[in-house]
Amino acid sequence: MNYMRTAILIAVMTAIFMAIGAMVGGQTGMLMALGLAGATNLYAYWNSDKLALQSNGAQEVDANSAPELVQMVAELAQRAQMPMPRVYVVESDQPNAFATGRNPENGAVAVNTGLVQMLTREELAGVIAHELAHIKNRDTLTMTITATLAGAISSVATYGAMMGGNRNNSGGLGMIGSIALAVLAPAAAGIVQMAISRSREYVADQMGGEICGNPNWLASALAKISGMAQQIPNENAEANPAMAHMFIVNPLSGQGMDNLFSTHPNVENRIAALEQQSYAKGIGGNWQDVAYGGGQQGGYGGGYQDQGAQYHDPRQQGGGRRNPWG
Repeated sequence: MNYMRTAILIAVMTAIFMAIGAMVGGQTGMLMALGLAGATNLYAYWNSDKLALQSNGAQEVDANSAPELVQMVAELAQRAQMPMPRVYVVESDQPNAFATGRNPENGAVAVNTGLVQMLTREELAGVIAHELAHIKNRDTLTMTITATLAGAISSVATYGAMMGGNRNNSGGLGMIGSIALAVLAPAAAGIVQMAISRSREYVADQMGGEICGNPNWLASALAKISGMAQQIPNENAEANPAMAHMFIVNPLSGQGMDNLFSTHPNVENRIAALEQQSYAKGIGGNWQDVAYGGGQQGGYGGGYQDQGAQYHDPRQQGGGRRNPWG
């Protein structure tokens, strides 16, 4: 159902783009706009991962510089039956993570230092499994396409408004039509883009729970990091808000509602879905057991089972912050 919904929403966004092109320049304008969007999409297809990683200041790590993190990603990728992605670290106290890459063969996972300092190994495994799910499902490519289409719609709408404003009412859009085009078209495209993002998050949560072996681990991680992400600023994300949809939780301040204008589903709804998944798998307990020290059932790689979880706020540990990279 989520896959069909995503396809329908992309079709809606494409229809919006074609309609705006036709309004601005008729059939010729529509074809020119589509050609420009195609060229932009082609560039984004090959370079979106580099742009995302560079804009967030991500640094690649390997088995020598971050042995525990890289080993965890490798083990989870093997469980997911997908190629080992590149692993990156972002120096940021905000607990967050994102994935990028046009396909599983060119995937990359980036985690903030605050994420590893705050979460237990089980919870971190849940987050990484979620990001691997995005790569395996090619969500990173889907969101690149929608982001590019949204940007193209905004550009064409702005151009149409400028041109329409210089025409008389009988020959063009007119002043009112131009203003409406400039405001409503990008807003509609943004709403569709956000709806696609929310839809893909639910799918990645479900698959992430399967990959790590215990959906409660991911639920516990979401419960911890969602609140802290609102309290700890992410300067890179604030400077590039168009990339907010890439992160596991919204990195921007003041974005907690599950509505038309949010890039992520409501965290409580995501946790409830993961709890239902755990129940269906026959896993006892709930995410609070993971967060506050209860034993866990289900398994990922023997070393992550039944370890009492302790909550650590990296900003309140003084000099006691552990090395997250092993």
